[in-house]
Amino acid sequence: MTEPAPSTSPATGRPEERVRVAVLGSGAWGTTFAAVMADAGCDVTLWARRDDVVADVRDNHRNEAYLAGVDLPAGVTATTDAAEAVRGARIVAVAVPSQHARTSLAPFAALLEPDVVVVSLMKGVELGTDRRMSEVLSEVLDVPAERVAVVSGPNLAKEIAAQQPTGTVVSCPDETNARLVAAACTTPYFRPYTNTDVVGVELCGAAKNVIALVVGIAQGRGYGYNTMATVITRGLVEITRLGLALGAQVETFAGLAGMGDLVATCASPLSRNHTLGKHVGGGMSLDEAVRATGGTAEGVKSCVSILELAQRHDVEMPITGAAVAMIHDGRSVDDVTRALLGRPQKAESLS
Repeated sequence: MTEPAPSTSPATGRPEERVRVAVLGSGAWGTTFAAVMADAGCDVTLWARRDDVVADVRDNHRNEAYLAGVDLPAGVTATTDAAEAVRGARIVAVAVPSQHARTSLAPFAALLEPDVVVVSLMKGVELGTDRRMSEVLSEVLDVPAERVAVVSGPNLAKEIAAQQPTGTVVSCPDETNARLVAAACTTPYFRPYTNTDVVGVELCGAAKNVIALVVGIAQGRGYGYNTMATVITRGLVEITRLGLALGAQVETFAGLAGMGDLVATCASPLSRNHTLGKHVGGGMSLDEAVRATGGTAEGVKSCVSILELAQRHDVEMPITGAAVAMIHDGRSVDDVTRALLGRPQKAESLS
């Protein structure tokens, strides 16, 4: 039986008792979320692979390798030792690259506390299995679905690290666990909302990266705001279409995890997916664009698995298909654009 969430302060929404948290993954988003949870009153251990990152966090309260120029709260420490990272942790948040999650996390399965709530900060669909990240976490870490939550929304790491205000969604099949996680990451600048639509929230988080790639490609080709607005709007339609086929709730797609995250990722130069797409649209090869972008653009691989998922459920996703054609199949931007605009006319709807 799941333990009740700790009581929270009416003024701040923070847990009144300090919660022990581990964050697995020391990239920009993992480090930022560790800082958020420390600011919310948690004791946070960041697990990193690199000794230099651990030393920087412990000695300087910085992670210059992945989040340069940001002072981390005193409540964040770091380690390369997996057992030390998760020992006593009530919440374990995971922020590793989605396509490497299965192999990266396998050693942690035997180390977690029996009542742990695992939180996915990842946004992707696994290649080869078409599983969402919460499903991967449940399998690899041997944690039941009701103790796996996901966090998603318009959450660009650098803006949150600068404590610019934003909202997010914490989704979990168990409402008590959703509230536990929400209380553990509530700060004056980071406001979580809760729901139980894990499928919808996760699908939005993964698929918006693909749409951002296409928006970036269009902008790199020199197309303007009309094109951007068209791709974003029709992109939301096809994400919603797939979500409904998978049993998601339609309201999710108009909220923070849906439209909110989609707009932020498609419009911001801080988005690696948008940036990589822009490089491709400007004429770079995929390898050149990856090097120029730096970091992981999850949409590059997820576009393939999302399209496979859509085809398996007989859902039409032409913009996602266009991303695969341009990124992986070598089709030109102009050819794909003509194909998209030449599709049969129909009424505007989700069908």
